[in-house]
Order: sequence, then C-alpha cells, then structure tokens
Amino acid sequence: MTRGDVPTGPVESELITPEELRLAARNHAMPLEALRYPITPVGLHYLLVHYDIPWIDPAAWRLEVDGRVRRPLSLTLPALRERPGRTIVSTMECAGNGRAELSPRPLSQPWLLEAVGTAEWEGVPLGAVLDEAEPLPDATEVLFTGADRGIEGGIDQHYQRSLPLDEARRDEVVLAHGLNGAPLPPQHGFPLRLLVPGWYGMTNVKWLTRITVLDEPFTGPQQARSYRIRQREEAEGDPVTRMEPRSLMIPPGIPDFLTRRRTVPMGAGLIQGRAWSGWAPVALVEVSTDGGGSWAAAELGGDAASPWAWQSWSYRWEPPAPGEYELCSRATDHAGHVQPTEVVWNLGGYANNAVQRLAVTVVSC
Repeated sequence: MTRGDVPTGPVESELITPEELRLAARNHAMPLEALRYPITPVGLHYLLVHYDIPWIDPAAWRLEVDGRVRRPLSLTLPALRERPGRTIVSTMECAGNGRAELSPRPLSQPWLLEAVGTAEWEGVPLGAVLDEAEPLPDATEVLFTGADRGIEGGIDQHYQRSLPLDEARRDEVVLAHGLNGAPLPPQHGFPLRLLVPGWYGMTNVKWLTRITVLDEPFTGPQQARSYRIRQREEAEGDPVTRMEPRSLMIPPGIPDFLTRRRTVPMGAGLIQGRAWSGWAPVALVEVSTDGGGSWAAAELGGDAASPWAWQSWSYRWEPPAPGEYELCSRATDHAGHVQPTEVVWNLGGYANNAVQRLAVTVVSC
C-alpha cells in the first residue's frame, strides 16, 4: 500500500529492532532501478499494509455513503464500475519515506528512500458520488473508513482518515477499482480504495467500505495523533498532507551485494532519475557530483503523464578521474518548494525529503 504508519518512539541504536523487522518483512519498497519505468509494475510499486489484508467477498461488499447527506447511498461494485469513470496516472509516496535516515530513528516501518511508485488508477470521480448523496449545508469534512482493523495505541480501530469537503471534491480524486489496467489486487485495496493525487499515501484509504460526511473535524487516532509533524509527544503538531518535492536517482553502474555501494567505469555517462511534488509540477532538478558542494541543472524529460505523476530527468557526467564521489539530486517545484539538503528531524519521521546521497566508486576501464 500505500499509507503511512504510526511510530511508537525513537530508537537510539542504529540496529533494526525485531518489531521493525516484522514490519519490513510484511511491506516492501520499490527498487530504485525501477525508476526506469514511467508506470511502476504492480509488483514493484511500494506497499504498506497497516494491519492485515482483509478478506472481502465482492458479491456481498457495499460502499455505504452516509452522514450529513440528503440521500444516503449503498453501492455495489458492479454499480460503481458501470458509472462514468476516469483514469489518472499518479505518483504515491509513503509519508514515512526516508524515516530510517533520521537519528534517533522513530520505531516504525524503516523506510530508506524507496517507498514510492507511480501507477495508472481507474475509478469513479468521488465528487460525482458526493453530489448524488447531496451533502447538507453544514457539511465540512468527508470521513473514509477501510475494512482493515487492528489495535494501535491500545485502541481497537478500523483505519480511518478524513478530508475537507472541498478537497474531496477535487476533479482528480477518485474511488479507484482498477490498477494498471486490471482490478485492484488484494494488497492494494480490493475492491475499492480512495485515490487523492498529490497527498501522501496515508490519505489513500484502502478496502473502502464507508464514506461519511461530517459537520465537524474528525478526531480519530489516525488523524489527531498520527501523521503530524511534531518534535515532542505532547505537542499537537501540524498535519501531514501533500508530498514534498523529491528527486531520486537510478543507481548508476553496478552494486556491491552487501553495501549496495556503486562502481562506475570512467567515461561519459548519464545520471538519470525521476522527480515529483504533491504541491505543483517539478520546475527544476539539480545534480551535484561532490556531495552538494556545487550544483548544475539537469535536463527535464517533460514526460510526466499527468500533473500528479513524476517526470524523468537526466544529467551528463564525465568523472575527471578515478576515485570516490558522492552524487546528489534535488528538486524544485513550480510553487517554489525546494528539496532540502539536510534531514529535518520530527518525532514520527514523516515527510523527510532531504536529498538522496549516493556514494560511487569510479574505476578505470
């Protein structure tokens, strides 16, 4: 999947704990070499399953739309699929991507940089469903409830997140029932999930069973305590919303098996990658070959499949001599957001979009 996770406190040791190992064994990242694909193959798209993958009988499943509406709805999967649909290519990134690079590290899913993917989602515009249900004048938020259930912070809960009503009515927000030309697979939310382009993955509720229109802010644990940027446990913090700008490189050369350090032959070659932002399309990608001491503009591919999808970039590099180098890339979007060069710590390890640093050894051919 595709939504973030809830930390339980920072870890001073650099060793991965058994709890983190269990999480890492259940979930998987996208190998960075898969950045070559404009659309991430389903099996390579990052995945985070918050609790368990629920078993859902599609024949018995219903999507209930209720709350502050004039016309409550109960929709079957065939009825949803028969509605006018929309296909959107969208990049999705976990809010905890980059968490493992923080020190001390929050105890949670230990993502490095690969918790991302770009897919072609097919579904029904959420705004059309809400319009049919006719929200009442006092409606302010829309709550989404998934079938997945677990205990977190001592609370037995279904996974729930809300959006402001205006945000939920954006044209590109869909109730997705298809992924890359096929029905949603179980791990990605079959039979229906929410897709909110531009927002971090925790927003995109999977295994959707209910949409409830509210007249006051939702204060459930996944909204009020989780996915908030704060320095102290007692602080309220700021909510995590849209994806911050990020650029990632396709690792050049060949890797060492254990350390993944790259070895690159002398000679001219391309450093390539992809960049995205949830605030606005990417305007600039810069590359450094000396660990951030100097920067040069890369060439943008201009091949983003939608305003919500990553785009490719490339930079021609000819190392001056054999030796050790540190490659970096950073993105700037059209809204003026710039990817930082240093990690900014927070308690949950959220939205860490510090630049990728890739150590390479250049050798004579």
